[in-house]
Formats: sequence, C-alpha cells, structure tokens
Amino acid sequence: MATDIHNDLNPEIVLSAADHHQLNVLAMAGLTQTPDQSDDLLQELERARVVDDGHVPDDIVRMGSTVRYRTDTGREAEVTLVYPVDADIAEGRISVMTPVGTALIGLRVGQSITWRDRANKRHMLTVLTVAQPAA
Repeated sequence: MATDIHNDLNPEIVLSAADHHQLNVLAMAGLTQTPDQSDDLLQELERARVVDDGHVPDDIVRMGSTVRYRTDTGREAEVTLVYPVDADIAEGRISVMTPVGTALIGLRVGQSITWRDRANKRHMLTVLTVAQPAA
C-alpha cells in the first residue's frame, strides 16, 4: 500500500488563539535545543488560521485532543497531542514537538498532510477521528 509521496500536502489548519500563543512560546524556546522541530512548528503556526478560543470546531486537532489517524502505509494509530513535558509514548501521549505531533496540530477530520521524519523521508497521514478532552 505504501507508495512514494512526491507532493507536499499543506491543508488549511485552524488553531485557537491560546494554543497558537503557547505553541509559539514553546517553539521559540526550543530553537537552541531542537532547531529543526522548532522551525517546523513555527512554519505550521505561521500558516495557521487563528480563531478565538471558543470558536474552534470540535473536529479540529488541538492540544489535548485524542486523534485517530492513518498513515500512508495503512497503519492506524490513536494518540493524545500534548506538550513535551507530558509526552509518554507508552501511554499514547505524543509531543507536539515530534514530526507527527507537529503534522497533526490544527488538522480537521478527513484532512491529510505530508510530513518528514527525522531521516527526512516524506510520509502522509489522514485524520480519522478527533475527540476533545473533557472540559
């Protein structure tokens, strides 16, 4: 099922003002320790459409969202998107500062995006479901 992906997919992404602000702070702070991942996150933040905190649709991946997605290899995974301090892959909590985490932020159900792993190989994922944390 896996094929080489030749084109980048960069669908519109939506972020709450609060997430956008916090993620900017995180990415800027990470520029010295993790410059590549920080740059990737900053690029996503730059192209995001920022909306008031209460106006983010429920099918948008936000910080704290639990997301089920399918990769270009056909593998499905379910993760909760968290800040690096809360990340625990064994518990399914993935950092927004990972390539997959950065790819997921701001996507809505049905959208696909390409991302590059740490070896710079291009991959694609498609968001299948999004569940928001209990308020």
